[in-house]
Amino acid sequence: MSTVLRPMHRGDLDAVAAMEEILFGAEAWSPELLATELAADPGSRYYIVAEDEGVIAGYGGLLAQRGGQADVLTLAVASDRWGEGIGGALLDGLLSEAARRGCTEVFLEVRVDNDRAQRLYRRRGFAGIGIRRAYYQPSGTDALVMRRIEEPPPESRKKHLAGRHRGRRVR
Repeated sequence: MSTVLRPMHRGDLDAVAAMEEILFGAEAWSPELLATELAADPGSRYYIVAEDEGVIAGYGGLLAQRGGQADVLTLAVASDRWGEGIGGALLDGLLSEAARRGCTEVFLEVRVDNDRAQRLYRRRGFAGIGIRRAYYQPSGTDALVMRRIEEPPPESRKKHLAGRHRGRRVR
């Protein structure tokens, strides 16, 4: 796979909006919404694309505040590129950014009828925790809410525990 992950930039919006329309139809994010999201505070948003020889093969977006929870906002791969590992690479890129920002919980919503995406998310440690009825509009399709909990690395837990005892006498 010669696909490269990189930050999304304004010049990608036309290609992303076109892919969004093809993949999601009436439920697609509008080009204006995509532009607003991309222009949002980079401290809270993170958008990436998978590019292959100048062509956008997929994209993903994350909402993540430092030390808070993260939400996968969108993840899509061109249908002619399904099965090539692009979705997994994009999701891994989003999860890495969430971890870099100190987020230990990551949430997402996925259509209840999107088995392919659900399998990907489960392989990456997500579990279903609930249903949002009629979440996707205008179809009224339900969303499965999924969550992934990432334990802090052992060395960070040790530092945290060691820090709690500073200044206390131990006999």
